[in-house]
Amino acid sequence: MNTITKYVVLLTLCLIATGMSAQETQKDSIAYRENGLKIDRLTELKKTIQEEEREFLKAEVEMINERLEKGLITKSQAEKLKKEAAKKRALNIENRIAIIDNKIALLERNDAEYNDGNSESVMIGVSLGKFSGFSFSKNKPKKYDKRTTSDLVFAVGFNNAIGEGQKIGDEYTFMQSGFLELGWAWKTRVFKDNNAVRLKYGFSFQWNKLTPKDDRYFVQDGNTTTLQTFPSELTESEFRITNLVFPLHFEFGPSKKIERKNYFRYSTYKHFKIGIGGYAGFNIGTQQKLRFKEDGDRVKEKIRRSYNATPFVYGLSAYVGYGSIGIYAKYDLSPMFKDQTFDQHNLSMGFRFDLD
Repeated sequence: MNTITKYVVLLTLCLIATGMSAQETQKDSIAYRENGLKIDRLTELKKTIQEEEREFLKAEVEMINERLEKGLITKSQAEKLKKEAAKKRALNIENRIAIIDNKIALLERNDAEYNDGNSESVMIGVSLGKFSGFSFSKNKPKKYDKRTTSDLVFAVGFNNAIGEGQKIGDEYTFMQSGFLELGWAWKTRVFKDNNAVRLKYGFSFQWNKLTPKDDRYFVQDGNTTTLQTFPSELTESEFRITNLVFPLHFEFGPSKKIERKNYFRYSTYKHFKIGIGGYAGFNIGTQQKLRFKEDGDRVKEKIRRSYNATPFVYGLSAYVGYGSIGIYAKYDLSPMFKDQTFDQHNLSMGFRFDLD
């Protein structure tokens, strides 16, 4: 190795060492700043804890006063409960702040990579400058009487369309025509002191699919929509109407009252229920899908147009269930197509799941 090569290698090693040193210094600086930010957030969190526990105490006192006004407890019992609540919240503040102080002491004594063995985060949110983020607490006191709850609604089953003098399956295949419904519902107890009657309401997307028989498909000619025979053999003929509806049901059935120290709830788990009502909404899409062979080639067509589908839809619906599962039926009082000489109405039957 000649002299020039030695100098080049030596210079390269020096540059690498300098770069590594600079990276370590930068890393230490970042770690120091991260520790400082964590300490700032924890300091702000101490203030949030005090405010949060005071708000919890205020809510508990309001619930106690509400029970006193309803005659569920005596004045002396109310005073005792208030003192217990105040003592509990004072101890909560003391204990939670002690935990924060210990975390701050650990951060001040160690570097940012120190692991205290606790993987839970004390703060969830975003930080920007001096803004310390949002904190979320899981120990928020329960509302004493919660009359409204919400749940996901899912329904699936068979769909068909009938008109005057027609039976199910006359025009459309029974097994290949179906419906799907997905929505969100709120359930409110009607009476103050019992849960025998509930009002269930919300919004749902309904997909109603029809499969015409005998190689027929829908044809729109101006303001008229008719079923006609396709020029060649169809391997698939599917007509789908998509609606956004707002159901409303009166739900009847027994329930179990669950009473706790600071709240009570009604549960319909493992109980029978009956829902009777209806829905109204709007058509938001109509599509026809056809599959056939043309000159030996397989052809698939998806046609999206109005097909004169009724823009405003409404109907009747009902369900009978046990717990979260039920049998469901719905019938469109509005015709499938507007301004037709012969009206047809969607009829659906299947299963309903109220995932509350």
